[in-house]
Amino acid sequence: MNQHLLSIFVIIPLLGFILSLLISKKKENAIGYLVFYSVLLHFLLLVPLSIYWLYNGHQIIDERDLTLMHTEHYEFFIDLYFDKITLVYLLVGSFITLLVARYSQYYMHRESGYKRFFNTLLFFFTGYNLAVLSGNLETLFIGWEFLGISSFLLIAFYRDRYLPVKNAVKVFSIYRIGDVGIILAMWLSHHLWHESVTFSRLLDLTSVQQHIQEHSVVGVFIALTLLITATAKSAQFPFTSWLPRAMEGPTPSSAIFYGSLSVHLGIFLLMRTYPLWEFQTSARVLIALIGVVTAVVATGIARVQSSIKSQIAYASAAQIGLIFVELSLGWIDIALIHFAGNAFLRTYQLLVSPSVVSYLIREQFFNYSPNDVSIEDRLPLRLGNTFYVLGIKEFNLDSFMYRFFWNPLKVVGKKMNFLSEKVLLIIAAGFMLVGSYLLYIHPLEDESSRHVISFVFALVGLIMVLKAFTERRNAFAAWWLIVSNHIWVSFAVTANEHYSWHHNFIYLSGILVAGFTGYFLLRSMRARVGDVSLDRFHGYVSHYPKTAMAFFLCCLGVSGFPITPSFIGEDLIFSHIHEDQAGLAILVSLSLIVDGIALIRIFARVFFGPSVKSVYESSYRSS
Repeated sequence: MNQHLLSIFVIIPLLGFILSLLISKKKENAIGYLVFYSVLLHFLLLVPLSIYWLYNGHQIIDERDLTLMHTEHYEFFIDLYFDKITLVYLLVGSFITLLVARYSQYYMHRESGYKRFFNTLLFFFTGYNLAVLSGNLETLFIGWEFLGISSFLLIAFYRDRYLPVKNAVKVFSIYRIGDVGIILAMWLSHHLWHESVTFSRLLDLTSVQQHIQEHSVVGVFIALTLLITATAKSAQFPFTSWLPRAMEGPTPSSAIFYGSLSVHLGIFLLMRTYPLWEFQTSARVLIALIGVVTAVVATGIARVQSSIKSQIAYASAAQIGLIFVELSLGWIDIALIHFAGNAFLRTYQLLVSPSVVSYLIREQFFNYSPNDVSIEDRLPLRLGNTFYVLGIKEFNLDSFMYRFFWNPLKVVGKKMNFLSEKVLLIIAAGFMLVGSYLLYIHPLEDESSRHVISFVFALVGLIMVLKAFTERRNAFAAWWLIVSNHIWVSFAVTANEHYSWHHNFIYLSGILVAGFTGYFLLRSMRARVGDVSLDRFHGYVSHYPKTAMAFFLCCLGVSGFPITPSFIGEDLIFSHIHEDQAGLAILVSLSLIVDGIALIRIFARVFFGPSVKSVYESSYRSS
């Protein structure tokens, strides 16, 4: 078999996406059929390839396609991988996307965002194929980023309403936690193997077990970061509450994202990295525990939901919890079958949900007859009532996230409200002068002193981005605080270890270009509309769509999305953080989490939400 066939399954949806951007939004049929036939071609090529692969002994294919960065101690390359896990995920994904694409041609007819929906659908499908075909964590991370951005765009599809935009930012915030989990896993795996390890390397169980035994703490930490990423992506406890919030988008996007494909990628990550945690009893117990708790909690919440989409969302999360348990027991084949069955069932349920509501509404109200005996009737009355109230309150999962994650970040940021933009600029300039002197003019030779300074620089960068996260007035100040955070990160890593200057150039080049471009776009918006503050949603996208798109690309560039060299730079600078410097790695990771959230928040508040220029009434925030 020609191994380069694997890249075709990424190229087809990518070409379809590019072509769909060139078609006028008035040509609905052309857009719809382009997407449909792109996915159909993908499926028709995949089926015979799968049969041929199975018939000829189903040997694992590992294809190294493209090296993007190579140094003496570091290499970033695109690697594609095909085995039974890839086969199942590709077949299920291709067939479900084909069904949803056809369904959406009718469902989205005459919708103002018809073209935007299909553009994003192909963008998602490109990322999905790249993720499930990935042969190393770096390639997986590129696809993972594609999925996160397309998810944000589809949840906020009705971008002139308050609630979809608010929930899109919430969901993206949870995804950002998962993103950094993968970054930390890549960082530690580089130190564990002293190279960019591929998934095919992990099949050598003797070597993997030896490495993990020699570095048991590192092995546990890698398993923990992967589990956090999988838990966040697959809406497991305590992140379960984001899944029904993601249903704000159109029904087809809910079906393909949060019923079938995207929500199951956390399972894919655990399957693909199974050799890393297979011999760690603590990791397996924790995975099973999270799965059991999620299954119980999500089932209880689903049984009291009044919205059909929320019922399906929580039911899907409960089944994924059971798949977590199956994975913890090592039942990979059963987990694959369970994934396929749950994906098809939830897709069907979500696609027919509008019809069920519209056609059976009379029967629901006038001919409803509950079951004579339910599960709750078998419980003691007090216990049943307790579960009912907890289900109604969704086990306070949202409050849990706010109390233990978002509120601490906001509190720290608000503590710095006394710092004006001028004071921050003076502090930043002073620290940068000191940093430049210590790093380039008179570099310190003492290793412990360098480590302390690098920690301080990373802490200053985190403080800057926390201030940007809580900034409610000046969008320009928030923007430059985010950009300066990356400069602080580069200072911190440079102080930690002497290395070639062009590593920092790769990391900062895309960020600085996107940063200055985004600043001038914000200035042009202020000149045209006057108000670009962050105290509310302005909804300027309806009047300035091209500026909104350009600014969105700048946000992606500053966050290190795979459209600039900074994406490689993020992974590159992590390779200069030593494995015994968990504190520095956590500070840098938190900076990357918060700056991505803060960037999306700026974009959403300036361009999304009810338009301030509209003369018509808009829906209430709680609607």
